Amino acid sequence: MNKVELEAKVDALTDEINFLRSLYEAELRELQSQISDTSVVLSMDNSRNLDLDSIIAEVKAQYEDIANRSRAEAESWYQSKYEALQVTAGKHGDDLRNTKNEISEINRMIQRLQGEIENAKAQVRSCLCFPAAEQWI
Repeated sequence: MNKVELEAKVDALTDEINFLRSLYEAELRELQSQISDTSVVLSMDNSRNLDLDSIIAEVKAQYEDIANRSRAEAESWYQSKYEALQVTAGKHGDDLRNTKNEISEINRMIQRLQGEIENAKAQVRSCLCFPAAEQWI
């Protein structure tokens, strides 16, 4: 009888253990599903003060640096173009001076030839031995 009672108790305890084990597993599954569905909410403390003055000063310094570099590049480009134009103007000035000298020489040659022509005409007029020479004048 003892043995039957003990076996009945063992069966009852085994059933209780199985019941508690299945209950534990069900609760564990439920908790795990709740944990996976739980979103984490973080709060950040943004109490640090942004130093806008220094940020603005830094951006301003960067823009000034860019502006200075651009200004230097523009001045360099202007200087190179100005020098090229000076060289071109010098060449044109030399060409103009040479052309003026050539024109002056040609004008002197024309005046000299006109003088020679006038002298030749005068000689022809003064020469009486050639009466037919006046028709050439």
